[in-house]
Amino acid sequence: MEPAEVKDEKQLETVVVSDVESSDIDFRDKDEALRLVGLEKAATFTEREYTRVRRKLDIVIPPLCAAVYCTQYLDKTALSYASIMGFPVTGQGYNLVALSFYIGFLIWVFPSMYIAQRLRLAKYLGTNIVAWGIIMMLHAIPRSFGPFFALRLLLGMLESCVAPILILIISMFYKKNEQGSRMAWFYMMNGVAGIFGGFLAYGISFIPDNGFAPFKIIYLMLGALAIATGVAVLLWMPDSPANAQFLTREERVMAIERIRDGQCGTENKRLKKEQVVEALLDIRTWLIVLATLLTNIPNGGLANFTNIIVKGFGYTTKQTLILSTPGGAIGIASALLCGWYSDRAGERMLPIVWSLIPTLAGAAMLVGLNGTSQKGALLFATWIVGTYGSSLAIIYAYNASNTSGHTKKVTVNAMTLAAFCVANIVGTETFLPKDAPGYLPGKISILVLLSAQLVLCFVIRWVNLWMTRKKKRLVEEMKIRNGWTDQDVERERERAAFADLTDKQNPFFEYTA
Repeated sequence: MEPAEVKDEKQLETVVVSDVESSDIDFRDKDEALRLVGLEKAATFTEREYTRVRRKLDIVIPPLCAAVYCTQYLDKTALSYASIMGFPVTGQGYNLVALSFYIGFLIWVFPSMYIAQRLRLAKYLGTNIVAWGIIMMLHAIPRSFGPFFALRLLLGMLESCVAPILILIISMFYKKNEQGSRMAWFYMMNGVAGIFGGFLAYGISFIPDNGFAPFKIIYLMLGALAIATGVAVLLWMPDSPANAQFLTREERVMAIERIRDGQCGTENKRLKKEQVVEALLDIRTWLIVLATLLTNIPNGGLANFTNIIVKGFGYTTKQTLILSTPGGAIGIASALLCGWYSDRAGERMLPIVWSLIPTLAGAAMLVGLNGTSQKGALLFATWIVGTYGSSLAIIYAYNASNTSGHTKKVTVNAMTLAAFCVANIVGTETFLPKDAPGYLPGKISILVLLSAQLVLCFVIRWVNLWMTRKKKRLVEEMKIRNGWTDQDVERERERAAFADLTDKQNPFFEYTA
């Protein structure tokens, strides 16, 4: 007999101890993984077998995620290169063109994610990438503000699905203590893109402008790269462990079983309103939204104005383009180090703290040395100020390992990226033309906001540790009340893993601090 739907933790034991056979499962309500595996483990695999499957996953999934994220970052920040390579819109008009990307992102991120939940994730992602590649190439046509604003708006809409879908894919295929490093593997592509984009723009800057502005070449090349990446995703990115074509059926079962203990599940195609409500009422959701705002308002300014700031130190256009590349290398190192430490220590908030310290030091140098002739020190400050970017990768990993219930995961990820979007909209307005070339108010805002984020990290960490202790007490109470042995507890843990329960509904779910 099908158990009653769980509404809160106190009702859960009714579901957990219900005697439900796999043949009686309503797949519309449960996790898609149950189409391949049972409520309880039906087969036992060795760690060596799990490792073999993980290596096969690593060959396919992280490289494709990295290619997607690199392409997205290049396309999103192409405007920064274009701004010093003949882009026809300047001043406040340029600010509004930069802003329009995030307006489109904000408009479409929620509809996009709920559409993606209904469809095959990787196919939806690949289609969006091909479409935005075409939009990128169309940037070579306009000459005035209006068309550029519209194209950037569409670009933001199409790119809004990227990070939420990549987070879902990583959480489907990897254990909690593997997710931070995998997120870092694709997030470090921001740094790779910064280096590649800098050298690409530098090379293009030598091409004579014979009626065809250099910025148009950038948009055409990056658009073609996006289309190629989208085709690769359509061909090879798996939608879920249950239908990963590069795995045998037994390996697909192994891929699912290896994540069972994490209690995060894989996916469910039904939009559950009660999970949307829970996401909106969960204090942790709003804490992570606030953290995303605080760490990404600086990003809105720096992503679009770093090259302008560096050029303001007295460097030429060609020097500015090549001097932006070391910051990308530092970003790569920061992302990899934070991701590695996050998984190794089982922490999410402390790596964010470590990533913010160099940024605060760099921002303090930019403020303290503002208006001076110490170009070398100011340039070094612009390189180290970018380490804060690693914090977003860890926020992605935080969501992946601290949220369950597929609709809730989709909602929390969409809210996080909506906050990212709002932050970037606000951030572009902290670097105003009237403050050029020093942009002192924007630099001060970085110091203030990221100092507040340091405190918030410790608050979020305390909340998660407190909730994990509460979960453990609940399991002990259930064990005593129901007369369970340790084997019974393990059985019920297995049965809850793919029931598409939220992290609050599932007493066996443990939060990562």
